[in-house]
Amino acid sequence: MEISKRAAALPSSAIRKLVPLSDAAEAKGIHVYHLNVGAPDIKSPDCALQAVAQKCQNLHHLSYTNSAGFAELRKALIDKYYSKLGFDLKLENILINVAGTESFAQAIQIVSDPGDEIIVVEPFYTNYKTFCVINQVELKAVHSDIKDGFRIPDISEFEKVLSPRTKAVLISNPCNPSGKLFSREEMLQIGEFCKKNNLFLICDEVYREFCYTDEPHFSCLNLKGLEENVIMCDSVSKRYNLCGARIGCIVSKNPQVMAAALKYSQSRLCPPVLGQYAALGALDTPQSYFDEVKQEYIRRRDYTLSRLNAIPGIYSPVPLGAFYAIASLPVENAEDFCRWMLTDFVMDSATTMVTPIETFYCTQGCGRNQIRLAYVLELDKLEKALNILEAGLAAYTSL
Repeated sequence: MEISKRAAALPSSAIRKLVPLSDAAEAKGIHVYHLNVGAPDIKSPDCALQAVAQKCQNLHHLSYTNSAGFAELRKALIDKYYSKLGFDLKLENILINVAGTESFAQAIQIVSDPGDEIIVVEPFYTNYKTFCVINQVELKAVHSDIKDGFRIPDISEFEKVLSPRTKAVLISNPCNPSGKLFSREEMLQIGEFCKKNNLFLICDEVYREFCYTDEPHFSCLNLKGLEENVIMCDSVSKRYNLCGARIGCIVSKNPQVMAAALKYSQSRLCPPVLGQYAALGALDTPQSYFDEVKQEYIRRRDYTLSRLNAIPGIYSPVPLGAFYAIASLPVENAEDFCRWMLTDFVMDSATTMVTPIETFYCTQGCGRNQIRLAYVLELDKLEKALNILEAGLAAYTSL
């Protein structure tokens, strides 16, 4: 027997496919500094954890909830969070999902059929490619280059990849993996491009709170006259450091989109119950928490960038959002280097794990010598991890 061609063609996660190597290293007693995955070590808000604890005290069993999620949570998100951002939303505009991942997976399925195309700015979050492969949709890349700090190209580059099969533009803002922050002007231009060509605009905004410029985040929901086009995907994972809660949402003012999203959600019955309680509690997080977290990420970013760019042969532009940095290395194949760090290099009984990002690109050959680092560890651990990375790179390039 053979598995399906679709399953066989499914790409492995660039972020997680080297995990067996890190597991093997840790089984030998080697400490692995994980800079490969965006799983912050910052404490979750007390109000989120306390909300779960309080609910659990009186729970006798966990039952299904509404497929759209708690109405209480949807309303609280609108009243306590989105309204403060100036978003005018109604209950029917929001649906609770299994994290942001399910939201953009649903969006891809809602806007496209097999054989259709979606325009994406590369490098992009690698799971976009995964769900396009699952749904037999082709990603068409508009290239942004590390040498230009991942500046968004002129809209004419979007027009070059436009075809009769194009159904949507898909972006993350701020961007995983580059840390690129889309400006108001760039969002307006992309929005106008979508409106002119009758395309959906799918925006992954899970890193909205992590913008490191004086210019505020400009959301796709700020675009006027595109209510039928815009689908926004969001999550509590990064904002509240609740990655394991697996709660997100899909937001749109297009009634057809939301009706379709509900049908997809009904097929998986309901989102996680305890995660929804955590999300409800998290909405009472004080602003001071976000201010402190943002300053901590700026410290981590600045330290990471100063260390990376001091290493001979490495170049890493300054990210303006999220908590990732991309670095080009003086190697031919970054994945080989990442593997070698886990299988062959140890310093002070430890090694460092980072993510090779060739698969974050569509354009053949792009990103082959690049890695993504998630600066999600506290500074003393970041220092040790980067010391190991520097020593490992020197040893690898001298082989």
